[in-house]
Amino acid sequence: MKIGIIGWGLEGQSAYNYFGPDNEYLIVNEHPRDDFPAESDKIKVKFINAERTPGVTGNVQDLSYLDGIDACDKIVYSVTNAKNLETKFGKNPDFWAKATTTQHLFYEVVKTKNVIGVTGTKGKGTTSTLIYRMLRASGKKAFLGGNIGTPVLDFVDKVQPDDWVVLELSSFQLYNLTYSPHIAVCLMIVPEHMDWHPDMEDYTEAKANLVRHQKAGDTAIYLPSNEFSTKIAGYSPGQKIPYTKSPGAYLRDEDAMIVIGESAIIHKSQIRLLGEHNIENICAAITAFWQVTQDIDAIKEVLTTFTGLEHRLEMVRDFNGVKYYDDSFGTTPDTAIVAIKTFAQPKIVILGGSDKGVPFDELAQTAASSNVRHVITIGQTGPAIAQLLKSKEFTSITEGLQTMPEIVAAARSVAQLGDIVLLSTGCASFGMFNDYKDRGTQFKQAVLALK
Repeated sequence: MKIGIIGWGLEGQSAYNYFGPDNEYLIVNEHPRDDFPAESDKIKVKFINAERTPGVTGNVQDLSYLDGIDACDKIVYSVTNAKNLETKFGKNPDFWAKATTTQHLFYEVVKTKNVIGVTGTKGKGTTSTLIYRMLRASGKKAFLGGNIGTPVLDFVDKVQPDDWVVLELSSFQLYNLTYSPHIAVCLMIVPEHMDWHPDMEDYTEAKANLVRHQKAGDTAIYLPSNEFSTKIAGYSPGQKIPYTKSPGAYLRDEDAMIVIGESAIIHKSQIRLLGEHNIENICAAITAFWQVTQDIDAIKEVLTTFTGLEHRLEMVRDFNGVKYYDDSFGTTPDTAIVAIKTFAQPKIVILGGSDKGVPFDELAQTAASSNVRHVITIGQTGPAIAQLLKSKEFTSITEGLQTMPEIVAAARSVAQLGDIVLLSTGCASFGMFNDYKDRGTQFKQAVLALK
């Protein structure tokens, strides 16, 4: 069989390893990479130095890298290539009959029905990890994968009928998915990836595939205070359970206990995760876990030990009485707002990056009124954010820095004893950095190098 693989990222490489060496391959990618397999009689690699559409994720103007892929017997495409394929092949039924994604392949072969899927604009990695750790703490055999980093085909053959799988799912992975998990968790939805989705409707419709194909015995868990999460849950034919309010898990105001049903689970002060937004994520995770087993000890074990994922409000260093936090994963204005509000102390905040077509008015207002001592604006959106801050009479701003050591040095120069230096840019990283991980890693390296 000749297999076409479109996109040589984690998903493409996972598909190649999954199908094994007995097949022929045509591997195509928009850009050259240094980790392509060696070409042979069975393996052909094709790429172009494609010019990306300015500001658009995963789309290129030159689609010739896709020429000939339709001659393959099976085609596995990376999800960010979906719109390129729609442009190239339209609704050609012959092409789409043999085109699939790693997510579709997973659902077609996995041996268990016990799948929990988590989506949302932010928080899905943390929530997925909490659910996974709670399952493991309760004695269940569980797997964690999807957008969080482990491609589903890497472990699908290891999954047994009684096992549980927790998937973090992005809007790209959900874009044309025709399967839904047994338990679906939809977190807060706000505008994101507007450089790929043409509008908010397209974005939310993609997210809705999380529940659209559920059955009556399935469960959709949603955030009732968020109109998009609530709307998406409405597509499910199964039971719908809100979190942050009963009958889901919620924070009880009078005693600061996390409660679900008749059970008081844990006091807020015992939770290791920083940030009010993580209380919502915790409530979502408990609500999902509660549908599997009502093991309070397992929940407490996780919440009293788990401090968070890398690049999510991660404390890097306390240097000369100033604490430096890496929140590089926060790539939307809303996540930066939450991060700023997490700390009552005076703050130096690093804002800006590549432009995903979202407004910064609320972020600028928050920065100008939340005990922020100084703002360092960077990247493509830096000038616009600086101008918004100035319109709100906030003028303590550094602009135009090009490297992370310069940025960290500038933050250090204005920070005072007891301050917080916060990298929470509210933007994607492309342009100055490879991705949010690269940005966060460079920040941490620069902070740790301070003397």
